[in-house]
Amino acid sequence: MVQSPSSSAASSASSINRQNLDPVTRTALRYTISAKEYEVLHQYLASRAPSVQKRALPPRRFEAIVETKHDDSVSTVRASLRVFITAYLGLKGWDVISRRLRPANTSAGNANPKASRLRMSASLSLILLFHRLLHRFFLRLRASLLEPSARPFRRRNPRISLGLTSKYTPAVGAALSGLFLGVCPASQLRISVAIYVFSRSIEFAYNAAEEQGIWGKKGKPDWVGSWMLMPFACGQLLHAFIFDRECFPTNYGSFILKRSPEYIQQCPSTYPSDKTWPATFDIVDGLAEISRLRWPSFVSPILFPAAKQHLPASISHLSPITAPAHPAITNTSCALLHPHDPSCMRTYVKYFIAAFPSTARFFTVIYAVFALLSYKSFIQNPMQQLNRLAARILRMSLFITGSIGTAWGTICLFATYLPRTTLATQRWFLSGFIGGLWAFVARRGQRSSFIYSARMSLDSFWKVGVKRGWWKGVKGGDVMLFAASLALIDALYETKPNAVRGAMIRKAMGVLRGEGWVDRTITQEEQRDPTAEPVDKKEA
Repeated sequence: MVQSPSSSAASSASSINRQNLDPVTRTALRYTISAKEYEVLHQYLASRAPSVQKRALPPRRFEAIVETKHDDSVSTVRASLRVFITAYLGLKGWDVISRRLRPANTSAGNANPKASRLRMSASLSLILLFHRLLHRFFLRLRASLLEPSARPFRRRNPRISLGLTSKYTPAVGAALSGLFLGVCPASQLRISVAIYVFSRSIEFAYNAAEEQGIWGKKGKPDWVGSWMLMPFACGQLLHAFIFDRECFPTNYGSFILKRSPEYIQQCPSTYPSDKTWPATFDIVDGLAEISRLRWPSFVSPILFPAAKQHLPASISHLSPITAPAHPAITNTSCALLHPHDPSCMRTYVKYFIAAFPSTARFFTVIYAVFALLSYKSFIQNPMQQLNRLAARILRMSLFITGSIGTAWGTICLFATYLPRTTLATQRWFLSGFIGGLWAFVARRGQRSSFIYSARMSLDSFWKVGVKRGWWKGVKGGDVMLFAASLALIDALYETKPNAVRGAMIRKAMGVLRGEGWVDRTITQEEQRDPTAEPVDKKEA
């Protein structure tokens, strides 16, 4: 075959360009920037600084230098390198900012923060690299095994062929890259990532089952939703907060205590400075000890000043709170939680009056910041958006206030009406469960908040089980959980992309597979109807 003059000239120019650059430089250019990216960058720089156009390589010459037969592999390595650099710089920047903001809170437990940053960045980049490589490998393997020429192999190995030719094989095989999470240092961050991916995989699996019609022809009942996770999560978290505080998320505990004004007694301004007032967590530990003592009755020092013992010895340090308690109080827990008011119901009402305004202000600030991100909808219909925002703030404030107050209030209720030995320690879970029922008020549009609480509860429950010997921790168990969850998400994204709710997550899955920043649901809808615009279903 005779080559045309243009093709021979192009090949000769390519060979000349390759000879001008050494292999190291050519490889560095190839893995740094693609030909299309270089062309865009060249046009931008040439428009801003014309002198650059004379010094820089022309886009065609650059393309001839970096061209390769394995462009997919090169782009995969290039993307993983960029993820590594971006992640490392981001972690480094976060470390600098956190040290500036909280200089006293230096990472004393982390002996080598630089090594940790390198390992975390390497973990992310390796997951991306091998996910793309494995996904492409299993796709090609499946395609080759489905060809007629591979029929003898399929006959000799029916089970292996069935597994390798399944439509789920590329997705599940690519998820083996999740094992590279083990490169990341074993820490709370790694556990949180594994639990997050696990919870999202379960959520997407439920979405897929819902699409399949698990609720029948009538559909899902209106009262069913993600809010039903909250009673169990609140019950477990409250029990862990009282008895296993080292297994409880610290920020969550601080949030609860700051919004318990009538139940957590603060040091009065008239209290002598030379005497010690019980700290907040001393009160919490005292409640745990009262539970273990099976809820002893209260002996009032005002009515019985000559009594030998007004409090059990293990909680005698709480006497500054209980000593001036109202003489009509009969339960030690009530004397500790609301010493100045003998009425548990009146204390519950006073709690709502004191806690609701501050909680509403807190959520007003939070939701106002998020509302600024969607300012265009406010401009188009301000009154409707304001009403929707106000309703959301009120529902969430009522849920948080009611949940915390009910959890404390039911403890007084149980102490009054339950026998002392009945559910002595388990009643804390029951109190949290009843408090979590307030989530029904905010059941619309709070799915992410409910699942976040469920993730924290799952993490806390696992730690409590390890601490109490209910089960043993598995070395690398979080890594295996992450890989299995990633396999489930990959399989759902392959077969039912609509079940993977959230356009950003679907686009991230596209990047992880090497398909680019694309949403598969949009491309599928465009193939069916070019004018259709898919919208994620409302989450409940």
